[in-house]
Amino acid sequence: MTFRKQSLFVAFFLLVAFSAQAQTKKVTDYVNPFIGTGAVESSLSGNNYPGATSPFGMVQLSPDTRTEIDWDKNSGYDYNDKTILGFSHTHMSGTGLADFFDILFMPVVGNIDESTTDPSRFQSKYSHDQESASPGYYQVKLLDYDINAELTTTTRTGFHRYHYPKGKQARLIVNLNHSRKKGSWDTQIANAQIRQVDDYTIEGYRAITGWARLRKVYFYVKFSKPIVRNIMTDGGLIYRDSKVLNSRNMKGVFDFDTEDGKPLLAKIGISATSIANAKNNLNSEIAGWDFDKVKAAADAEWEKELGKIKIEGTEKQKTIFYTGLYHAFIQPNTMSDVNGDYMTTAFNNSNVSTSGKGVHYSLFSLWDTYRAVHPLYTLVQQDRTADFVKSMIRQYDTEGYLPVWQLWGQDNYCMIGNHAIPVVVDAVMKGIPGLDAEKAYEAVKNSSLTSHLNSPFEVWEKYGYMPENIQTQSVSITLEMAFDDWCVAQLAKKLGKQADYEHFIARSQYYRNLHNGQTKFFQSKDDKGNWIEPFDPLKYGANGGQPFTEGNAWQYYWYVPQDVKDLISLTGGDKAFLNKLDTFFTLTDNDGDVNHNASGFIGQYAHGNEPSHHVVYLYNYAGQPWKSQLYASQIMKDLYNTTSAGYAGNEDCGQMSAWYVFSAMGFYPVNPANGVYVIGSPLLEKAVIEVGNAKTFTVLAPKNTADDIYIQSVKLNGKKYDNTYILHQDIMNGGVLEFKMGKKPSKWGTKQQDRPD
Repeated sequence: MTFRKQSLFVAFFLLVAFSAQAQTKKVTDYVNPFIGTGAVESSLSGNNYPGATSPFGMVQLSPDTRTEIDWDKNSGYDYNDKTILGFSHTHMSGTGLADFFDILFMPVVGNIDESTTDPSRFQSKYSHDQESASPGYYQVKLLDYDINAELTTTTRTGFHRYHYPKGKQARLIVNLNHSRKKGSWDTQIANAQIRQVDDYTIEGYRAITGWARLRKVYFYVKFSKPIVRNIMTDGGLIYRDSKVLNSRNMKGVFDFDTEDGKPLLAKIGISATSIANAKNNLNSEIAGWDFDKVKAAADAEWEKELGKIKIEGTEKQKTIFYTGLYHAFIQPNTMSDVNGDYMTTAFNNSNVSTSGKGVHYSLFSLWDTYRAVHPLYTLVQQDRTADFVKSMIRQYDTEGYLPVWQLWGQDNYCMIGNHAIPVVVDAVMKGIPGLDAEKAYEAVKNSSLTSHLNSPFEVWEKYGYMPENIQTQSVSITLEMAFDDWCVAQLAKKLGKQADYEHFIARSQYYRNLHNGQTKFFQSKDDKGNWIEPFDPLKYGANGGQPFTEGNAWQYYWYVPQDVKDLISLTGGDKAFLNKLDTFFTLTDNDGDVNHNASGFIGQYAHGNEPSHHVVYLYNYAGQPWKSQLYASQIMKDLYNTTSAGYAGNEDCGQMSAWYVFSAMGFYPVNPANGVYVIGSPLLEKAVIEVGNAKTFTVLAPKNTADDIYIQSVKLNGKKYDNTYILHQDIMNGGVLEFKMGKKPSKWGTKQQDRPD
């Protein structure tokens, strides 16, 4: 064989091998759980954690790197930290406040300070070079102890594997005092218990207050090796070989013999209802001691869920997309046990109920997730959407209104509006199977009539807006509550409740009462109807004391998703609306007053927080869709990346990710409850969505270069398509949406009849 033939043979062999490898690469291989776990130059990066969890699971088993957990490090882990305190079993993903961090495990060797529960006294240095993570798995080398720690999960359990150095005293700290220690929601331990049941078993619980007003977390742990001895600490008191200890400030230290060179395995079940159910959760989900089998099963479960959307694009695009989809599928979290038991929101002696055959969920960050995450679930998580809605309605049954911001079965009433309403209405209007439309309507109607924190409906009905001197955050609440009322009206209309429809559709127009025709902004009034001065459209509000919530008048101007046509009219018509949008995306003067939640700026557009998310797509409503294409493309390319600083702000339980997932496929739900997706600029060359009933919806957008961001023409199922939107039902019917892309704007979608309704 000649050298040339040999070279061609080798090249052909390598090409075949590479192609085979590419074909066998799993979807989960593209997920990088370290994206969004910590920025170097900014405090905002995502607030994500890298640890092991299962899709929508109860357990989030992840490392904690700090004792003082403030708002901008809410996952408990910061990529820039140099030490690990241990591994706790519950975490929140990308939120603006912190809670959880339950049942901290920390493997150590040798002598330790036995008198303290301060986890920083047992921390270990680590290196990212000896750390890895993938869906359902996390691994790190604890350098101070020479221990390799591995973690995996099922829905309700965690599985630990610790490789201790031979010849060292192998110990495991179980710390029940670790929690958030900074900020206005400082946690307080009400009571806790550890009990050694036998040589291989411990169990216990802790009751804790924090962002959630009261949480009970029960646990049951089995070890693969017998406990040689234990030490339990109550504050500064030390008890040796005690079988049980109750305290508000406690830890247990358990010693094991690892001279056989085999790792220590620990598997734990948790529950919100009882130790017995924690034990049942463990026995039902992990039968044996095969760590690698459980890890493989977790990966397979993630592969199934993430594979509901198959995409083609660059390696970077796939990594951002599938990591985003992964983050969107972390929560809401399973709250019910294997037998269906869950903790209700009722505070009485019988606050345990059953979800029957379904799953009860909690952790609803609704001010964030109603915008894009829940509409995404209606496409690819329809069965879970039904259970999400049923879970929300169960809170209505006990508290009289749907959840506002719920975690671990408790509502903390954080944020404004009641955005469970659009989630419930959207699910019913889209025909999600298994929902009782009349019961859903009862819940959304009464949630719009029963006053609760930040929702004084008697004020709403009396004034037709929220006066700032009666209800702070008045402009934001007025705008958001008007949208919620529109949602109630739509369901009332569908069910033939005409009087209710007329009542709520009238309330949905209350935003008009705060529109100042002189300044062309929404502004606050007092209860006498006077504009409150001075007014500065650049002045930020936070979460109280100002008319705007985590934004300013510029960012909230666009929040009339239920009637964009009327907003255009209030602005002065198409030309004035487009000019104002242009200014919004180019005005860079922030007046030195930027709320921490505002980041990822393009002019006044702040992608790092939710009020801006739909604004990119509003150009479609006034005849310039090519500008929506321009800015959607810019945001995807500039404000998402594959580093630990991969997000422009808090990831917020999947909302930041869902924006990317939708936008990369080419459309976004501007009104998240009307079943209309407004078209932007598809980033991916191909996306295939499994929509159920053996149907798929395919989006094709082949490009010659990365600069081909402008739509030239569109076909839907082979026919010319000029609408700048697509309906939910079109997607659910299955089919093909095909884009022809180019480097320059075109006239596609610019006619009046092409606009979204």
